[in-house]
Amino acid sequence: MSFARLVEVGRVVNITFGPDAGKLAVIVEIIDHGRVLVDGPTTGVKRQALPFKRLALTDIVLKAIPRGVGTAPLKVAIEKQDLNALWAKTSWAKKIAKRAIRTNLTDFDRYRLAQARRQRSVIIGKSLAKIQKSQ
Repeated sequence: MSFARLVEVGRVVNITFGPDAGKLAVIVEIIDHGRVLVDGPTTGVKRQALPFKRLALTDIVLKAIPRGVGTAPLKVAIEKQDLNALWAKTSWAKKIAKRAIRTNLTDFDRYRLAQARRQRSVIIGKSLAKIQKSQ
């Protein structure tokens, strides 16, 4: 079994710990076996060295990013390849967005959600009973 997500220059990472947690950044240089230099000019992540423990590698890799690329050319490459749209399409980003919506629900919204679930289960139960009865 081979790994699909390798640490490489141009790999997009999700920062999992610290003040920039939850933000996207791009690996611009590999420092050693435990740290990389990341930069996120469009997400507000300043150029900094981070250990692998604080990063989660994504499947997205920016093409044609040279080692040690500056912030301005990196920003141009991110906008050219439309990183935000690529990230928004992933199931990972959709799950994070869904979780954020769920945490911001009010009591009334949670009540309406529970009512909708009950109605859905009643509809499914009736159609299932109809199918079982016909067989």
